[in-house]
Amino acid sequence: MKLSEVKSILSGAESVNFKLENGTMVPENFHVTEVGVISKHFIDCGGTVRDEKVANFQLWDANDYDHRLKPQKLINIIELSETKLGMEDLEIEVEYQGETIGKYDLGHDGTDFVLQAKTTACLALDKCGVPKEKFRLNLNTFQPGNTCDPNSGCC
Repeated sequence: MKLSEVKSILSGAESVNFKLENGTMVPENFHVTEVGVISKHFIDCGGTVRDEKVANFQLWDANDYDHRLKPQKLINIIELSETKLGMEDLEIEVEYQGETIGKYDLGHDGTDFVLQAKTTACLALDKCGVPKEKFRLNLNTFQPGNTCDPNSGCC
């Protein structure tokens, strides 16, 4: 989800709620402690130099039960970041504390923002030598009569 999408959703929202994919809600008293741009300049295992840039939100469970982030306040924080940091309309990555700091993609289910699990992947499959996954066949599952006669031309 991009910054512009978040601002659009917030403009019509009555509250700001985040939850994990498993349905666990981020406590209502969370704070957005950082909004920023994270740049990553790296080389993949195939030797290609790459640049990535994301907008970053850091959520913090503040134990501050007297305050609740309102939609307009978050819009103001985003717009200040756009002005002061020159932040573009980037995809958003959210940091949220679990056992360690977790990084999540951001979605929306029509009601709440959803912290979506991120995964790793090889960006150079054609160069790094990882074999394609082979189709595995369990010969014990074949029943007599379900097999192909080698002289039939079917195999």
